[in-house]
Amino acid sequence: MSGVARDQDVDIDLGQLVRAVWARRLRILTITLVGASVAFAGAKIMSPQYRSETRILIEPRAPAFASTQQANDTSAGPLMDELNIASQVQLLQSADLLKKVINNLKLYNLPEFDDAASGSAMSSILVKLHLKKNPLENPPEERVIDAFVERLQVYQVPGSRVIGINFTSKDPKLAAAIPNAMANVYLSTQSGAKLDSNSEATRWLEPEIEGMRLKVSEAEKKVAEYRTSHGLLQTNGTTTFPAQQLNDISAELTRVRGDKANAEARAQAVRNALKSGEASDTLPDIMSSQAIQRLKGTESGLQSQVSDLQTSLLNNHPRLKSLRAQLSDIRTQIRQETQKILASIENESKVADLRASELERQSETVQATSARAGEDEVGLNALEREANAQRQLLETYLVRYREAASRADSNSSPADARIVSRAVEPVDPYFPKVVPIVVVAAVATLIMSAIVIMLAELFSGRALRPTDAASETIEAEAVVEEKHVPQAAPIAAAGGRPVQPSMLAVVADEEDTIEDVKAAEEAPEDEPEDDNEFSVASVADYLTGSRAPLAIAISPTGDSGSAATVSLTRMLADAGRRVILIDMTGSGYPTELMAEDQAALGVTDLLCGEAAFGDTIHGDRFSDAHLIPQGQSDVRRAMRGVDRLSLLLDALAAAYDLVVVECGSADVAGVSRLTRSRDVEIILSLPEVEETIFVALMTEFQAAGYERVVLMSGGEGAEQALGRAA
Repeated sequence: MSGVARDQDVDIDLGQLVRAVWARRLRILTITLVGASVAFAGAKIMSPQYRSETRILIEPRAPAFASTQQANDTSAGPLMDELNIASQVQLLQSADLLKKVINNLKLYNLPEFDDAASGSAMSSILVKLHLKKNPLENPPEERVIDAFVERLQVYQVPGSRVIGINFTSKDPKLAAAIPNAMANVYLSTQSGAKLDSNSEATRWLEPEIEGMRLKVSEAEKKVAEYRTSHGLLQTNGTTTFPAQQLNDISAELTRVRGDKANAEARAQAVRNALKSGEASDTLPDIMSSQAIQRLKGTESGLQSQVSDLQTSLLNNHPRLKSLRAQLSDIRTQIRQETQKILASIENESKVADLRASELERQSETVQATSARAGEDEVGLNALEREANAQRQLLETYLVRYREAASRADSNSSPADARIVSRAVEPVDPYFPKVVPIVVVAAVATLIMSAIVIMLAELFSGRALRPTDAASETIEAEAVVEEKHVPQAAPIAAAGGRPVQPSMLAVVADEEDTIEDVKAAEEAPEDEPEDDNEFSVASVADYLTGSRAPLAIAISPTGDSGSAATVSLTRMLADAGRRVILIDMTGSGYPTELMAEDQAALGVTDLLCGEAAFGDTIHGDRFSDAHLIPQGQSDVRRAMRGVDRLSLLLDALAAAYDLVVVECGSADVAGVSRLTRSRDVEIILSLPEVEETIFVALMTEFQAAGYERVVLMSGGEGAEQALGRAA
């Protein structure tokens, strides 16, 4: 290997391999073109092979005049079985069927199916060397069948009852004719087998039907004679006269007994009312009487007159005495009428009792007659069962005989299969495919040429490089970078913005360090002071460069800090950021500044489940920023579902570049519950910095683990307070 020592560790130089291949690109292209040309010529020299296909569906089929029941019975047969489909595939490849196709199409005269008669020179050499059996030793018919089977493919389409027949031939017409011929021979064979079975069925059924007719006639004659001799007359299709009479008497007896029980219950109710002296107005028998109704009306009128006169006359007044006498007489008449109704009900009960006794006597007589008829029906039922069995068997034989005879006479017995797709004469050859062969040959030649060139480079050593020299070069470059490139350690200010130190630590020598320190001390005096780094614009620039999707704004001073947060949100929106502000303050001041409608749905409505998520997002009236207002629902009830706010923040963070949550004067515990483990920026919105508040908040947030706390304020007071806090 040139340029590499024998004992060195080496590595493969991929760049050199690529350069070597690129340098010999013309040679590779020439070889590729030659390979593609050879493949094209070979594909053109090959004899084209054509393939066509016929498809057969295996399904039960019956003649057009067959009954629906028979068709349904046939469909439930074994034709749906998977094993039956596989058997039909083997039947299509049977030698008898292939011989019929070969003889019908006279394929034995075609040289394509007897290549052994005019074998090639290579085949003759193999036969002489006893490496191959001489095909001429086989009979011509077997050679034709072997050639036919080599070009034939019969298969079952997966997941269906369809059988495909493929055939490949040099002649496109023959490729289409052979599958169609095989399908026709298969269908005719199946149909002929069914016709033979029909003829055999008719020959067997004729004598059986004649004998069965005599048996049915004798059985029905015995049934009629037995019924006449025993007096078993039928009232309808299944019931005899004694049984029907007994059923009628039983139904009437049940009804009469019910009437008797009903009459006794009604009479007892009237007697109880008369005995206890209670009002009988609630009894239906009493109230249905017209006389009772008239007497009750008269009693009500007299009672009303007595009540009216008692207010103006004394109790012994003749008028009052007359009315009371009339009232007593009316009540006596009501009791007498009630006694009459009771006597009528008791008479109904007695009549029902007499009727029930008579029906019971008749029932006993009919039961005796029905018992004798039941004994006679045992023999009758046996004769009827025998006659029905013989009649059903005769009807079955007749139906089978008519169907078989009609099929045999009309030669209409379709095979349990049909052709769903016939083979057509192919236009394009199945093999060879010129374009794919040329493309594959060209790609293979290109890849092989490149591999050969790469192997030559590797074996010559030009594509290898020592690993020691490379490591020394990397170490030398690292030392140079350490000497010439100063490493600055940024210091995080209390406001969270990175501040470059005024002094740079240089490793080179001590004199350069002193000069750099002097230059750093003199530079601030010559340059003008920067703008306030805690202003709203500075914080907006900082958030633009931050990757945190969430910013929590804390406003200890109230609405003034919230107004600054609104300004920050609008400034981010004007800078092209997709930003949304969530008003979580108690006063709702951000909603007042940004929302078009102060009564718009907001975060409290969402947490209470009274508003949909999309209905709470509104646009700012002065910028492209979006806003989720405070809402109109109860704040305390909404805070019970504050845990759901985490899902809201996740959804908004996926849709916006930055989500700003204005929390007002919130504490560290509330912010921690809201942010949890998210990547978050904490913004202290203090328009006028108060040192005590600022120092306390910074201490609490840093103790809680929040390292990025940004102060947003104005004036020199912020810088002084930041310095004292640090």
